[in-house]
Amino acid sequence: MQEEIEFILDTARESMAKSIKHLEDALVKIRAGKASPAMLDGVMVEYYGSMTLLNQVSNINTPDGRTISVQPWEKAMLEPIERAIINANLGLNPQNNGELIIISVPALTEERRRDLVKKVKSEAEDAKVGIRNARRDANDEIKKLEKDGLSEDLAKDAEGEVQKLTDQFSQKVDNEVERKEKDIMTV
Repeated sequence: MQEEIEFILDTARESMAKSIKHLEDALVKIRAGKASPAMLDGVMVEYYGSMTLLNQVSNINTPDGRTISVQPWEKAMLEPIERAIINANLGLNPQNNGELIIISVPALTEERRRDLVKKVKSEAEDAKVGIRNARRDANDEIKKLEKDGLSEDLAKDAEGEVQKLTDQFSQKVDNEVERKEKDIMTV
């Protein structure tokens, strides 16, 4: 029975870690006013007939805190990349100078900062829902084991462990949100 409990706890831990990873990935894409190559993650460009990630057909750099430069490996890719950035609907305005694409990242207004904080909190709530779902699934598995002969004391201990995991991961979510919120609200 102990192996089953360990397996349930490991599964819950993995599932909760995935929720945290998803949150971190989502938060990277929420810009805090500083230019970052990650802002263009997920932008797809047509490359010889197939959709390819922008970072696989160009170098993406940030020469300063307000500028992103995209240098395609082939000059013929300048216009498709420019179109892809516009079509990605990121609120960015690429400038093509014939050599590379330069994107000036505008400063965030107070209202936009508040909207971004709301988005951060929404992503955090999604992560917490994922963590609670993992807790529920683990507790359901423990209840099944209890019906199959697991003692009530061991079941309670296991549920306590699941709750400890839930609390730990929820705290990680809160810490990530606090950090990102501070980052966004810092002018």
